[in-house]
Amino acid sequence: MSEAPFAPTSADVRAICLALPETVEKTAWSMPTFRVAGKMFVTVPDDETSFAVRCPKQERDELVLAEPHKFWVAEHEAFSAWVRVRIAALDDAAELRDILTDSWSQAAPPRLLAAHPELCPRPESHGPR
Repeated sequence: MSEAPFAPTSADVRAICLALPETVEKTAWSMPTFRVAGKMFVTVPDDETSFAVRCPKQERDELVLAEPHKFWVAEHEAFSAWVRVRIAALDDAAELRDILTDSWSQAAPPRLLAAHPELCPRPESHGPR
């Protein structure tokens, strides 16, 4: 019997975000946003087919060039350190979790990073804050 294909949804994004330490959900710009210590690290636009995460510009540009079917930059975010992710294009649950956790770690205060070293980015993730 074969495994069902990975079919993530915005509900998976929400569940993973809310499982991260001290994360809260807050509506802003008529959409769900997720924050740690008051800093936003994920937004989920109205259509819920994508989400935006923090990502240093250099790594963001590399991601978009390497996997444009997965990542893109919204026009209004061109000058900020955010990237959009197409939920359906993700390979598996681990990739979804890694992307969300990496964004969380860029917004989390040092005390949370020290308390949760398992959530700190791995070298192959989006890169340093």
